[in-house]
Amino acid sequence: MSAFDRTASIVATELRLASRNSWILLATGVLGAFALALAFLGSGPSGALKADPLVLTAASLATLSVYLVPLIALLLTYDTVAGEIERGTLALTLATPVSRAELLGAKFIGQLLVVTFAIAIGYGVAAAAVVAVHGVSDAGLTAWGVLGGTAILLGAVFIAIGTAISAASRQTGTAAAISVAVWLVVVVLYDLGLLAGLILDGGGTFAKVVFPYLVLANPGDAFRLFNLAMLSGVAPVAGIDGLAATLPFSPFAALGALGLWLAAALGLAHLVFRRTTP
Repeated sequence: MSAFDRTASIVATELRLASRNSWILLATGVLGAFALALAFLGSGPSGALKADPLVLTAASLATLSVYLVPLIALLLTYDTVAGEIERGTLALTLATPVSRAELLGAKFIGQLLVVTFAIAIGYGVAAAAVVAVHGVSDAGLTAWGVLGGTAILLGAVFIAIGTAISAASRQTGTAAAISVAVWLVVVVLYDLGLLAGLILDGGGTFAKVVFPYLVLANPGDAFRLFNLAMLSGVAPVAGIDGLAATLPFSPFAALGALGLWLAAALGLAHLVFRRTTP
């Protein structure tokens, strides 16, 4: 059996497990429900704001995705390695010709396919609903294409982070607790800390020089910055999201930051998994 066949077999197994555990249905349902709610609530003021309903809904979903996509990815992956250790299946798998890199890569691909399916169906249904009510536009389709592609990239980053946590924890309970803590710190508390810094600084050096780069350093904020920067001029954004219109660097730096996060997280997961004993 070739490396491709072994990888394809593990990917198929991951997809069957996700389907059996209802992860595909649950992730798609959660994303679809929130996206549909935003589609009708978020596109409501499009007439008063003179903005494209598709673009306005994509802007709202960019903010929502920062919270939902990382959480789904982390909950999907916390038992990737720890669960196999607890069930005793990791030792059996590693006794076969499959290498650790093949096993880790195949699990990553399988879980990324689950997240991609959930995003494509969940957001696709919401986009179709907005088009059915308000019609379609080129700017709107472009905004949704960028949103979907970068949401998958954001999911890939947190799948790799979750896999690294799982490999380092060895116990599913510990891995789940650390994953939730990471989500809370990276997605929620980090932004609260930045807002506190802005308030204390009062428009000084921190707000003008340091703040944009600290936002860029967070994968969730980099995702949101890139999407909102792409919508600059076609949808109204305000508050912290309005930073996208005043970036001291190209919006594509945010996309590059996401790529660096993915490479670093995959490298960390591989490094930790190499040292994991079944």
